[in-house]
Amino acid sequence: LSIYLSIYLSIYLSISHSLVVFSSTSLSYFRDRSQLSKALLPSGEVSAFTKKPKSLEVTAGSLAEFVAEVGKADAKVKWQKDGKDIQAGEKHTITAEGVQHKLVVNNVTKDDEAGYAVISGTSKVKFELKVKEEDGKGSPGDQISPEVPAAPTPAAPAAPAAPAEQKENVAASSPEEPPCAQLPNDNQDEKPSDSTRKSSVWSLGEGSTEEGEKLDDSKRSTLFTEQPHSGTVTVGGDITFVAKVETKDLLRKPNAKWFKGKWLDLASKAGKHLQLKESFDRISRIHTFEMQIIKAKENYAGNYRCEVTWKDKFDSCSFDLEVIEAPEVQQIDIRAAFKRRAAPVSGTDGQDDAGELDFSGLLKHREVKDENTEPDFDVWELLKGAQPHEYEKIAFEHGITDLRGLLRRLKKIKREEKKSAAFAKVLEPGYQVERGDKIRFVVDLADPTVDLKWYRNGQEIRPGPKYIFEHKGTLRMLTIKNCTKADDAAYQVSAGEEKSTTELFVKEPPILITRELEDTNGLVGERVELECEVSEENAQLKWYKNGVELGVSSKYRFRTEGTKHWLIIPEAAKTDSGTYSVKTAGGQSTAALKVEMRPLKILQGLTDQVVQVGQQAVLQCEMSLANLPGKWYKNGQVIYPTDHLKIFHRGRVHKLVVEKAALDDDGEYTFVPEGYTVHLGAKLRMTDPPKLYLDHLTKTPEIVVVAGNKLRLDIPVTGEPMPRIVWMKGDKAILETGHRVRAESFHDHASMVIDAAEKDDCGVYKIVVQNEAGEDSATLKIRVVDVPDPPAAPIVTEVGGDWCSMMWSPPDYDGNSPILGYIIERKKKQSSRWMRLNFDLCKEMTFEPKNMIEGVPYEVQVIAVNAIGLSRPSDPSKAFVPLAPTSEPTLLACDGVTDTSVTLKWRPPERIGAAGLDGYLIEYCLEGKDEWIVANSELTDKTKYTINGLPTGEKIHVRVKAVNAAGQSLPISMAQSILVKEVVELPKIRLPRQLKQTYIRKVGESLNLMIPFQGKPRPKVSWTKDGAPLDLNTISIRNTDTDTVIFVRKTERRHSGNYELRVQVEKIEDKATIVIQVVEKPGAPFTVQIVEVWDTNVELAWTPPKDDGNAAITGYTIQKADKKTMDWYTVVDHYHRTNCFIPDLIVGNEYYFRVFAENMCGLSDEATRTKNSALIQKQGLSLKSPEYSDFDFKETPKFTHPLINTIAVSGYNATLNCSVRGNPKPLITWMKNRMVIENNPRYRMFANQGVCTLEIRKPSPYDGGLYTCKAINPLGEDEVECKMEVKVAQ
Repeated sequence: LSIYLSIYLSIYLSISHSLVVFSSTSLSYFRDRSQLSKALLPSGEVSAFTKKPKSLEVTAGSLAEFVAEVGKADAKVKWQKDGKDIQAGEKHTITAEGVQHKLVVNNVTKDDEAGYAVISGTSKVKFELKVKEEDGKGSPGDQISPEVPAAPTPAAPAAPAAPAEQKENVAASSPEEPPCAQLPNDNQDEKPSDSTRKSSVWSLGEGSTEEGEKLDDSKRSTLFTEQPHSGTVTVGGDITFVAKVETKDLLRKPNAKWFKGKWLDLASKAGKHLQLKESFDRISRIHTFEMQIIKAKENYAGNYRCEVTWKDKFDSCSFDLEVIEAPEVQQIDIRAAFKRRAAPVSGTDGQDDAGELDFSGLLKHREVKDENTEPDFDVWELLKGAQPHEYEKIAFEHGITDLRGLLRRLKKIKREEKKSAAFAKVLEPGYQVERGDKIRFVVDLADPTVDLKWYRNGQEIRPGPKYIFEHKGTLRMLTIKNCTKADDAAYQVSAGEEKSTTELFVKEPPILITRELEDTNGLVGERVELECEVSEENAQLKWYKNGVELGVSSKYRFRTEGTKHWLIIPEAAKTDSGTYSVKTAGGQSTAALKVEMRPLKILQGLTDQVVQVGQQAVLQCEMSLANLPGKWYKNGQVIYPTDHLKIFHRGRVHKLVVEKAALDDDGEYTFVPEGYTVHLGAKLRMTDPPKLYLDHLTKTPEIVVVAGNKLRLDIPVTGEPMPRIVWMKGDKAILETGHRVRAESFHDHASMVIDAAEKDDCGVYKIVVQNEAGEDSATLKIRVVDVPDPPAAPIVTEVGGDWCSMMWSPPDYDGNSPILGYIIERKKKQSSRWMRLNFDLCKEMTFEPKNMIEGVPYEVQVIAVNAIGLSRPSDPSKAFVPLAPTSEPTLLACDGVTDTSVTLKWRPPERIGAAGLDGYLIEYCLEGKDEWIVANSELTDKTKYTINGLPTGEKIHVRVKAVNAAGQSLPISMAQSILVKEVVELPKIRLPRQLKQTYIRKVGESLNLMIPFQGKPRPKVSWTKDGAPLDLNTISIRNTDTDTVIFVRKTERRHSGNYELRVQVEKIEDKATIVIQVVEKPGAPFTVQIVEVWDTNVELAWTPPKDDGNAAITGYTIQKADKKTMDWYTVVDHYHRTNCFIPDLIVGNEYYFRVFAENMCGLSDEATRTKNSALIQKQGLSLKSPEYSDFDFKETPKFTHPLINTIAVSGYNATLNCSVRGNPKPLITWMKNRMVIENNPRYRMFANQGVCTLEIRKPSPYDGGLYTCKAINPLGEDEVECKMEVKVAQ
């Protein structure tokens, strides 16, 4: 067993050692996408940094210095801490000397322990600062002196040789292993490839810090009030990132998006492990956006981004998530415990203990996770043959979210170098040249006949004095002479479909300062100049004050003459003191400027003053220096000039003027010259004579108080010092020690209190106020008021059906206040509830209650009202009962007249009342006399009565009265007299409007028509149909004195025809004709034929049905059916012609067709089908182009709708309508009785879309006659006519 265990351990340790060496090597070198590019390219790219800062560990309280060098003197460099830009200040000192840039962290504390970065262009180098406590126990070798900068990284050469880092990596790797992809390394710079030189840098889900800066500035704005911060979470734990946006200036809610890496929108990934929330606080108006990660996994680590947009505003911030593995207590794996660390790799730090045994595996155990990030083999082939800058694009196109894991697997596959078919030798990745020198680009062509072109920043280069093209054999050369800053660009050469790119860096010689700045002293207000001299003219310099760059402004001016440069401060101030420096690409110079104040003397100080309120107060002082600013203070608070406080400064005099001084101006005033510690002070004391304020009272104030109430009278009082206050009534003073009536005094007002006011409290009161500045007094009058006494009992003077009249006397005592009015109340005698009758006070002493119930006894009472309140109610009146006769009868009319009698009829009265109705009294009077004769000796309860025994030929007037217990009502009479003589009424048929035209009914419906008529004596009525008597077996006729009814229970088509009605009285008759049409559904079309079949079209033709259902055919419906299924489908409906084209039929199918006829009753019950079918041929199709001839649209005038005979009513507008068709457009002429109508304002003529209208305005019987409408055009003419009868309304 021991032998077996030893063999097993030796084999396992050797395998573990190899895996650990491989993993450690990969993790040490391959850190980000930029180094992945270096590992896979034959030669590296040129970095912006020639010297990179390294991580430091310093003791708390010391300083840390980081040094970086760039390849260009004018390159812009910025420093960052935890992703945020660092600004120069007391904590951080940022300097730049030529190509060298330094960041010094002063007085290092634990808060400074973080991740730092330096950025230049698209290159970024990360490093860390670690701080340890100063305990003195560490060995000297464990600390790195902050004064000694980290060893610089070897600069990337401009020559095509591979960079040093790559050489070391290759040397450390196994000879059999290909170059491996690198993971992100904090000490490596991030730089994209040539083709993406101007693009944003994204590496395996981590965004470049410059991504936000590349956005359009017009869309940038600061929206975040709180940004999400980077965080760390253990595997399986939860973490929440919070972003807050303030929306006080936004009209609606902003939109927020969360991303992982550059392009992965997390909104689509929300679910079990990711939740996005948002909330809104209405008080602070802040939107809170949260991203919560639940049960984090290792592959969740990376860079995240939050974007907020609102209209044209945009804000973005990035943050990192680190997922660490949680320690787990599990069973110890003895095989994993005895593993060896990775072998040391050249060029790496922290590997001194490589090769030693690691027993930490006994204490912890990591769960082995199966990372299945291997994509399909075709994606691997794409990555193997692609350029490094194309990796991210390929991952995006194929939906690969774990690009980091994919690249770790890619390092195991040997990359085959793809030889260029056009180039035997391509351009180097980068070139460097001094300004003014020349540079030559050389490529070797595999095919010398290929077409070659050179490009600069994408623009083709043409030969000229600056650019020279050469060729020697297969070599092609481009020479650029006298290189300038403008030649610093990306260059490309294309040979056919292949391209080779490079980048040219132009270095400028450093500009040196030949004459340093000198320390300068100055006084406030004087002109100060700082001068220096540089080695070249027109050099670009930057001036700094205390490390902050200065720009041109009204405070600072810059002047240049040749190599000399000046910084000018026109008027120096105390704040201008400091350290000034000038920087060039080759060095810098620093000098100190000290601005001191001038000596000051006080020529006149401030003096204390006493001022009365309302007057002007002036505080003045004088200094020895003119135009010296200063500030005024009151009780330690700064005074700003207003209309009340005015500040003047003229020369050496400073003045403070208080206009119309008030009490609150009292205090201590101080003047302090600016820049000096001198304080000039004075006190201002205010006085004010006492004054009473009675603005809310009249000139002779009178205070009214209700008896029994409490009166508290407050009079505002002012005065400084506080005055003495005395209240008096007559000659007697009111003391503060009184009980019911007492005085009270306060610092700002005086009060007098009367508890439970009485009549004796009425009178004149006086108040006197005194102080050392004066005296004031006022007189007040107090009146005590009460409610009035009740009035006497009211008297009812008159009673009606639902009303009565009443009167009363005023009360004996009005309560010391005028009576404003009275309230009247009523109740039923049997009830105890009084009801108020008037909402507005009654000013008079009479009233008329209304809306009472007849026959019910009532009582009334009165209440007096004054300004204080209501009196007690008066005694109730005597009881009374309202009763009234009925209203007059209604609708009196003459129902019939004979030679000796007149028959009257009427309707009962609208209001009868509680007394009821006993009957009616009928009276008549002969015309010309005033005597009314009672026709009925006894009352009649009927509403119809005949007066007999009247003289024939006389005219009489009649009237009717209603009678009840309350008496007779008002009479109702007829407006005209009645002639006692029987009258013959001519017959007249009043034909309803709908029967003046053809009356249409469907078969089976009932027919019920009532035609009213008039005539006396009762007329004789007769009916005929088409000139023959009616068949009374199927048609029923019912006649009355005033109308006739024709009724058919179930109509048939044989009932259609012209019905004539005759009404005859003696030898005079009237007649009317009614046209009745009974319709039903039509029959099917007679025949349906297939006329022609071509292509996918079929032409059909059919003949109208023999039976049209007694109505015009309005259209046809065509259906088709496939012979296979015989399912019918409608093709066309409401079709008016008798032929039709059916298009878009399916090739190879065979169709049948059928046609339905349609009229106003609907479709026919049956359809006619084609006998033969139409087969749509599958082949041999040919298009027959039909020949069309131009259609002649010319047409003679023809009326499509005629004029209709019309009966108009006199006084109402009438219209005649018809429609005409014709081309060219015909001329319309209207005629009456064959006479042309023109220039007559009583007629108006319209013509619109062929519809012609003649409007006759308020016609009279004279306008009746024959009307004609005539249409004329060059092809012919046509006319229609009708008759119009005008009747007078009765």
